[in-house]
Amino acid sequence: MTRRLSTALAAALTLFSTLTASAHASDKPADKLTVMLEWFVNPDHAPLVIAKEKGYFAAEGLDVTLVPPADPSSVPRLVAAGEADIGIHYQPNLYLDHAAGLPLMRIGTLVETPLNTLTVLKDGPIKSLADLKGKTVGYSVAGFETALLGRMLANQGLTADDVTMVNVNFALSPSLIAGKVDATVGGFRNFELTQMAIEGHEGRAFYPEEHGVPAYDELIYVVDKTKLSDPRLPRFLAAVEKATIDLTNHPEEGLATFLKAYPDLDDRLNRQAFADTLPRFAKRPAALDTARYRRFGAFMAESGLIDLAPAVEEIAVEVGR
Repeated sequence: MTRRLSTALAAALTLFSTLTASAHASDKPADKLTVMLEWFVNPDHAPLVIAKEKGYFAAEGLDVTLVPPADPSSVPRLVAAGEADIGIHYQPNLYLDHAAGLPLMRIGTLVETPLNTLTVLKDGPIKSLADLKGKTVGYSVAGFETALLGRMLANQGLTADDVTMVNVNFALSPSLIAGKVDATVGGFRNFELTQMAIEGHEGRAFYPEEHGVPAYDELIYVVDKTKLSDPRLPRFLAAVEKATIDLTNHPEEGLATFLKAYPDLDDRLNRQAFADTLPRFAKRPAALDTARYRRFGAFMAESGLIDLAPAVEEIAVEVGR
């Protein structure tokens, strides 16, 4: 009996200590963390919004601010300059930034599949990539988009000389719908295709990863490499992982939470984009597939976008708790 009482007393004291420690921990101010987005808030950022709105960041002792950039191209430079703790970036651009000397490192993945497409009108004359011979292809940004197209054409026995490239700025879908070009490269499969359908012009997408381009992460989290030991980073990724699993298990509830936070996005386009993007979020955002990064680095070098593919550990890491 005495032993049972001693055991019960010890358990009670342990519980009291745990509750007291938890209460003290909750009194501690949350660590502020700034995340600079690559674009304005949209369904691509759903795990971040859910983590913030459902308290997953707060549970990790973080007070996270999501900041849309005034100039999307400035994100890597601002992160390297310490103007933001974490930046949302594109894996292909990370290699270009590394070659330019920016001290950025990938610490996690947001969207783990390509979103880029080569798009044509569904009822148009292009039924296969081989049909692009002699046709015009619109693009927005020279560099990766043109390299991506080059590899897709090569996969069909064509070369860049077999098509005419036309810079349409960011009017990809309007240029295609108006017949100014026969195809576009650079449109995202989770947005542009739905937008075209809403406007009464269905599109057909050809996916780079199915036509010779190594699979890659579309959106990643990057930090200045001198900040890799920051204890906030693994806590951030843990919260994002929890939010992503929550979204996967409860998509309708997730959509409602997302739209409550950003009611201006409650329209057909963003609702469909939300559904189309859900399966593409990284369920293990901190995990790093080194072989996949190595293959894509080789593609970037083979395409002439960089002189030499960097070792994976020079641009990407896993950060632990």
